[in-house]
Amino acid sequence: MFNHFRKYLEDKIIISEGDYQLIESVCIIKKLRKHQFLLSEGDVCTFNGFVCDGFLRKYSVDDRGTEHTVYFATENWWIADRFSLMEGTPSKYYIDAIENSAVLLISKLNYEMICEKIPAFKDMVNQILQRSLNATHERINTTLQSTAEEKYNQFLKSFPNLANRTPRHILASYLGITPETLSRIRKQVSSK
Repeated sequence: MFNHFRKYLEDKIIISEGDYQLIESVCIIKKLRKHQFLLSEGDVCTFNGFVCDGFLRKYSVDDRGTEHTVYFATENWWIADRFSLMEGTPSKYYIDAIENSAVLLISKLNYEMICEKIPAFKDMVNQILQRSLNATHERINTTLQSTAEEKYNQFLKSFPNLANRTPRHILASYLGITPETLSRIRKQVSSK
C-alpha cells in the first residue's frame, strides 16, 4: 500500500529516496471492512489518513439520530477530523468505510516531523489544505443557495465517479435532503 502513496507523492513533489524511506518508516496501513469505523464520535483523532483503496465518509449524528455526511474520501484523498487532531479534543464525527478500504495513517507527531524535515511535503500539504478550504466554502455556498436538484447536479459535476458508489441514504445526507427527495430528483434528471 505504501507504493500507492509513493506514486501519489511522485506525481506531486520531488523528494529524495531517503525522504521516501523516512515517510514509509512512520506510516501504518489500516484495512477496514465495509461499515467499520476509523474514528468514532468522542474519540480524539490522532492521525492524518490517506485513502489507498476504497471509500470512506465523515459524518455526525444529531439528537434525532439523523446522519449528516460532511465529507467523502476515495482513492488518493485525505481524511481526518482536523479540528480534533489540531486541538486534541474529542471528535464530533464518525469516519467509517462505505466500501472495504485501505488507509495509510500518519500520526500527528510524525506528520509534523515529516513537514519539518521535508519542505516539499509541507508545501504540498499547504496547497491541499487551501484547496480543501476553498471547496468547503463552495459547498457551504451551494448548500445555502441551491435547490435540492441544483445540489444534486453540482455533486454529479464535482464528483461524477462517486454517484454510483454512494448509497442513496448517504448521498441524501451529504446533500441535506431526504432519500425520497433524492429518488424523485434522480428520476427527473434521468428523464431529461
